[in-house]
Amino acid sequence: MSTTDQHHAAAETGQDKTPLPPAEPKPTADENTPWIIGFFFVAGLVGSLIFGWIIFPELLYSKKQQPISFNHAVHMDLVYDGCASCHYFRDDGSFSGLPDNSSCIDCHQVAMGVSEDEEKYVTEYVDQNREVPWLSHPRQPDCVFFSHAAHVKGAGMDCAECHGDVSKRTESRVYQENRLSGYSRDIWGYSISRLGKPAEGEPKTMKMNDCARCHQAETGHKGACFQCHK
Repeated sequence: MSTTDQHHAAAETGQDKTPLPPAEPKPTADENTPWIIGFFFVAGLVGSLIFGWIIFPELLYSKKQQPISFNHAVHMDLVYDGCASCHYFRDDGSFSGLPDNSSCIDCHQVAMGVSEDEEKYVTEYVDQNREVPWLSHPRQPDCVFFSHAAHVKGAGMDCAECHGDVSKRTESRVYQENRLSGYSRDIWGYSISRLGKPAEGEPKTMKMNDCARCHQAETGHKGACFQCHK
């Protein structure tokens, strides 16, 4: 029989007046546990925000250069009709979009200056009768319909309202391509939080929310889905 059992037996018969040993204290939770849990929660939240806002976009978008760095500023000083000299409406009202060789060849049958990009354009594309495979920043998914005529001619909007002030650019912007969708970052936006304004000359982006916000302000309603999504 153990000492403790002997004490209990003696206490029951009244033969032992020795006090019982104190009971062992029950285990209690560490007072620092809530702080530790809170620290790891906050650290995980901050880490997730940093990854989602800063690191993930860098992984999601690849950066590509245009086949030729195009100097809009030089051309805007020489053409007679601004943007419409190269990006024009056809007779049937459709929009030409990016210019092809037929729009450039009158001036660039041969190199006019000493620009390496112009020399490359003449030798690799004009002389070989090849179109330049431009990377289109504003290209939309096939399910999206956008009428330039309705916005430029109907609403009187200036090109810079959506595309930024392209006329001041002396070289082509880096094309950021979404690795999953294959589309430009311009149609998704550069700011997840939508805070702040685009840098000088940068596009305001062509996100659906931007379009809806403008329609809401100008017409009082955002419009039905089928107006843009076919």
